[in-house]
Amino acid sequence: MSYSKRTPMLVLIDMIMVWASIYLTFLSHYRGGIPPEVMSVIMMYTLISGVALACAMFYFQLYNRIWQYASVGEMVAIAKAVVVSCLISYAIISFLSAGEITLYMFLQNLNGILLMLGGSRFIWRVFCDKFYGSSSRSSKKRAGKPAQRTLVVGAGSCGVMFVKEVAHNESFHMQPVAFIDDDPYKQKLQLHGIPVMGTRHDIPKLVEQQKIDDIIIALPSVSKTQISDIINICKTTKARLKIIPHIHEFIQGKMAANQMRDVQVEDLLGRDPIDTDLENIADYVQNKIVLVTGAGGSIGSELCRQVAPFKPRKLLLLGHGENSIYGIEMEMRRLHPGLQIETVIADVQDRTRIADVFREFGPQVVFHAAAHKHVPLMERNPSEAIKNNVFGSRNVAECADEFGAERFVLISTDKAVNPTSIMGTTKRIAEMFIQSLDKHSKTKFVAVRFGNVLGSRGSVIPRFKDQIARGGPVTVTHPEMVRYFMTIPEAVQLVIQAGAFAQGGEVFILDMGKPVKIVDLATDLIRLSGYEPNVDIDIQFSGIREGEKLYEELLTSEEGMSSTMHDRIFIGKPMNINRTELEFEMRRLERVLGSEPEEIRALLQHLVPTYRNVS
Repeated sequence: MSYSKRTPMLVLIDMIMVWASIYLTFLSHYRGGIPPEVMSVIMMYTLISGVALACAMFYFQLYNRIWQYASVGEMVAIAKAVVVSCLISYAIISFLSAGEITLYMFLQNLNGILLMLGGSRFIWRVFCDKFYGSSSRSSKKRAGKPAQRTLVVGAGSCGVMFVKEVAHNESFHMQPVAFIDDDPYKQKLQLHGIPVMGTRHDIPKLVEQQKIDDIIIALPSVSKTQISDIINICKTTKARLKIIPHIHEFIQGKMAANQMRDVQVEDLLGRDPIDTDLENIADYVQNKIVLVTGAGGSIGSELCRQVAPFKPRKLLLLGHGENSIYGIEMEMRRLHPGLQIETVIADVQDRTRIADVFREFGPQVVFHAAAHKHVPLMERNPSEAIKNNVFGSRNVAECADEFGAERFVLISTDKAVNPTSIMGTTKRIAEMFIQSLDKHSKTKFVAVRFGNVLGSRGSVIPRFKDQIARGGPVTVTHPEMVRYFMTIPEAVQLVIQAGAFAQGGEVFILDMGKPVKIVDLATDLIRLSGYEPNVDIDIQFSGIREGEKLYEELLTSEEGMSSTMHDRIFIGKPMNINRTELEFEMRRLERVLGSEPEEIRALLQHLVPTYRNVS
């Protein structure tokens, strides 16, 4: 029913209840026989009370409420409206009728109106819970989708809201049967008729006992470390797992089914949000011309997203692929319409083009994310890896020096440490080059080194997800292979933060947490997709690929490590690199491009003695 039709009907019903309450008050006072001369007072009192109540109800916006979802707040508002309206009407009628209505009659009438208005709405709420809820459940069964038995982790406000919404929303095909909560005071109590049946440690037992199909984690305010612990417990069961990530996703106490999401591998890392020194970042980015190379890639595009809120004077998006650059440009223009954005299609290997870009725009801060990063692919194409990762980086770095950029941040990798691949070796040479350049430049050159980022293009997670979607098998190279992982946003946030600490020549190392076994990652991803590893979907070992090693390192033996003001960022001490010798070796490297791979690898090993060819 529309608001314009519904409101007059509610006002009329309230008027009838006011009249009934007043009439019953007088009937009680005169013991069933109301004198005729008092009827005029009753009519006047009814009219005044009705108008006063309607005004109060509109003032407290009680005709705008959806009573199907009424709670204590609505009852308090009704009490306020009734008390205010009764006081006003009593004052007016007492003045006009010279004491026909006693204080006792006033209180009796107030109680009657309060009971009728509050009681009628309470009865409607109970009716909706009883009949709309049951019709919703029956409709689920009629649709051929029986309600899934659900365990709710978290008996707080979020969990209660979820249970209430499930009862009314047909899009949920769930039947909450129990709460789990670590609060000892909530144990064996009930919320909305659903018992709290234990703590997180009881989850596996309860899933078996109660035949649970789904587990909902409704703890949006709990730390990520605790969420990770709970997920690790839940993934030992066969129940499907979903999470409600943010309390603000509840709007006016209601929630849509699609606001829950599947638990992701990122949730298993268990790291809390990064504490960013916004003031230091703003100092070197705000009102500056910022260049991001490789801006269409996973890291480059996230750099653009996180730099933009710091209000650079201009953001330059440089990349080789027009489609990816167009995509990030459209996103930036939509999210930051007031930001000056320039898109540049250029190849970092083209020194003349890169110089023209620096000459035209004069970038003051450079984030160099353009690189070839796929390890096995670069093993088969070593010359292209060298052109892009070594000489492309040299071109951008030398232009930053020549045209007076203030700061240059190279995005590096843990694969540059004691490298076993062409890709890692080329990134190590790029690190060495900017460290040598820093000694003679006014530009602050730094590198930021980190491991694998979850979900980046060509990384293991998208490949595993694709294999799971096709029914398996999921292929893992080796049962003992481990890698460091972090999410793209947290890696980029730390990169930008590290740039604020730059004094020149440092290699910053990001704290990646504990290394993760790739086979464990595959197992978790299969379970989180609702399957049983090696039952529904097989895990097969394919053997270590060319250029790969079982584990990655974050520091060379010579670099050591010192801390910074940020607990997630460390510094490898600058290496003593002779620029003249390095440039001589790089010219030799340039001459062997296109030669036999073994000749290229031999020269790389001479340039980076820690490089071990394992292919």
